[in-house]
Amino acid sequence: MSSHTVQTSRLRMRYTESGPEDGVPVVMIHGNLSTGRFYEHLMPGAPERYQIIAPDMRGFGDTERKPIDATRGLRDWADDTYSLVQKLGITRPVHLVGWSTGGAAIANYAQDRPGEVASLTFIDPVSPYGYGGVRLDGTPHFPDYAGSGGGTGNLEFMKRIAERDTSTESPISPRNVMNSSYWAASHREPPEREDMLLDEVLKSETGDDGYPGDSVASPNWPGVAPGTRGILNALSPKYCNWAGIVDISPKPPILWTHGSADIVVADGSPWEMGTLGKLGVVPGWPGEEVFPPQPMVTQIRNVLERYQAKGGRVRMEMFEGSGHGPVMDAKERWGKLFFEFLAEVEAPARV
Repeated sequence: MSSHTVQTSRLRMRYTESGPEDGVPVVMIHGNLSTGRFYEHLMPGAPERYQIIAPDMRGFGDTERKPIDATRGLRDWADDTYSLVQKLGITRPVHLVGWSTGGAAIANYAQDRPGEVASLTFIDPVSPYGYGGVRLDGTPHFPDYAGSGGGTGNLEFMKRIAERDTSTESPISPRNVMNSSYWAASHREPPEREDMLLDEVLKSETGDDGYPGDSVASPNWPGVAPGTRGILNALSPKYCNWAGIVDISPKPPILWTHGSADIVVADGSPWEMGTLGKLGVVPGWPGEEVFPPQPMVTQIRNVLERYQAKGGRVRMEMFEGSGHGPVMDAKERWGKLFFEFLAEVEAPARV
């Protein structure tokens, strides 16, 4: 396992890798407020034939700081990933893995380059209709997509990241948020790894060009609508939509893994404005008919079932008791399932 920095056609990228340079390429894209190092623990036990590449994405880790154009959804991340693949001289189709925000990025990659993708593995991905402010079919509660985007971020949390807070003094100290939200609340990483992962979280860019991003005032509840910069705007349904994956051709095989105890991506996530309003945390909620909680997991399932109905191969695995990151809190089971899936996908090519 080693780390490198390379200049691609788009930006200077840091990535961690393991395996042979001519191995089967597996590119693993992290989620919001994390880095490629969140995948490190999978590398030592991986089958030797795989070249695993885990980059730090734009706005995070040790990759060059460049603004995220939120109006492109996660296509900045998708295009950055492709530029890295090109720089590394990889010419065969790649297996793509996307956790949370990274799920939208790999879906966008596949939408734009379906013939260059060997498989897609989604780990608790953001909904195909983005995060916040939409109904089951993806239509917005309000025309300006109020209730999603940069204005929904927690400014105290942003401040603590910027100040590199490593304490546990507040429920929204980054260490506490990581341990309560990134995986099951009952799970803890070994102390040294927890400190390392926290340090990676604290490298996140903050403000209008990072987390949470800019926002605009809205006449609609809760009074804010998406801006055009930063990560939470890139995740807003105004710009983030990967439901069109059902129509790509050829259709790479898909593995979807989801933790049943995920509180970030859920049907009624306590991180989403509809749920926060319903719970009374955000005052003035206009009610269930106007702004119901977003049914994120159902949206994912519906889109993947349509993908399957149109001839795509989909495997869905629920991880009972796991949180937002079964790749962490159920790492043995998740790793076994994942590498079995890759072997099944690769088998026809080896015959």
